[in-house]
Amino acid sequence: MAFDTLLLERDGAVAILTINRPQVLNALNSQTLDELRRAILDLKQDDSVRVVILTGAGEKAFVAGADINELAVQTPTSGREHVLAGQHVFDLVENMGKPVIAAINGYALGGGCELAMACTLRLAADTAKVGQPEISLGLIPGYAGTQRLTRIIGRGRALELLLTGDQVTAQEAHRLGLVNRVVPAAELMAEAKKLAATLAAKAPVAVKYILEAVNKGVEMPFAQAQVFEATLFGLVASTEDMREGTAAFLEKRKPAFKGR
Repeated sequence: MAFDTLLLERDGAVAILTINRPQVLNALNSQTLDELRRAILDLKQDDSVRVVILTGAGEKAFVAGADINELAVQTPTSGREHVLAGQHVFDLVENMGKPVIAAINGYALGGGCELAMACTLRLAADTAKVGQPEISLGLIPGYAGTQRLTRIIGRGRALELLLTGDQVTAQEAHRLGLVNRVVPAAELMAEAKKLAATLAAKAPVAVKYILEAVNKGVEMPFAQAQVFEATLFGLVASTEDMREGTAAFLEKRKPAFKGR
């Protein structure tokens, strides 16, 4: 696929998707969001891809936010449609059925923080900063930032970040539970690729259903979520990968999962 604002690389079963607008700190405009949508849908359907790494070009920013030039001219009607389109793209990232690792190499602010939160796991360079500074522009987050941030770090902490607009360091983001790991900036991509390789070696169907069980189950009453989990367990129990995994364990060898 050809893109103007993204770079797409392959490393075996891992796809590396880079937001490539370093001249504007990788800000998300409508074109970038549409290209991201197309890329995620394509990678979702590609069975040879098991994990995606999402990062930003350059050393300064993962994604420093939405394109302010576009936001400044929104009307009530167009603004609602604009953020709904962005929410749809981020929902695709969250629910693509494959792990997406955010390699946060710099500023992840506003829409960038929201994009990182839509990813499965978040690795941050020790130089990164994250936050939702929309309040300083007289705005609120529009790409589900109020919702994902609250679900990830809790209501009180989320409200503090949302209402102050403060940026926090990678270390503080880790303490809050907003990122999974903090690594030296020079080692970020190597660590992301190492984690991606670990996840790519797991059974793809089981990975898909773990993601589905967590993403959908967390919104259900507990008893209903248990039944949902049991149903997914039953589906996984019918796969070739389950038979391969259990046989490999009994035979004391590494399993060779095929995603079937």
